[in-house]
Amino acid sequence: MLFKRRPLNKISRASVFTRASGFTLIEIIVGIVALSISLAIVSTFIAPAEEKSADHILQVKAAELGQSFLNDISARAFDQNSDMVGGLVRCGEPNDGSNDCTLAVNFGPDTGETDRGLYNDVDDFDNYSLHVNANDENLHQSYNNFFIDVQVTYDGTSLGLASNLDAKRIAVTVTTPLGTTIEFATHRTNF
Repeated sequence: MLFKRRPLNKISRASVFTRASGFTLIEIIVGIVALSISLAIVSTFIAPAEEKSADHILQVKAAELGQSFLNDISARAFDQNSDMVGGLVRCGEPNDGSNDCTLAVNFGPDTGETDRGLYNDVDDFDNYSLHVNANDENLHQSYNNFFIDVQVTYDGTSLGLASNLDAKRIAVTVTTPLGTTIEFATHRTNF
């Protein structure tokens, strides 16, 4: 038995064309615009989160740097007029009167102390500032673009000591490359 092809009528030809599937150009453009808007919204939430997660790492590095500076400064003598090695002579003790403690207005490096390596007492670091850059051979390059500021003040009475001159407060402020500022402080007593 032979099968004959039947001619398609107009209705069935039209239905063949409507069965074709796909997207029109307008649907594709609308989809791209919607996708672009949603990605823009999502990226505004991701960028600050990424920066914030990096800031935690920088805060840890700032803590390391701040503690290192506090240890370095605290290891120095209390005052220029104190014994530099053993604490046998303390400034402000009634000996011959020549070893009065340094006045707060005279804090800072003494004559001839041109860099941090030559500082021999705590108050030499007052108003010390450092911007760590890649050329600094004393600090690892991972501390690049950190800022360090040091302030030293007399502060014995806040510790309950008899005189304000019996302790110096050392405040080290470290600023991360992202601008987060963290302050570290300790006291060095005249004992």
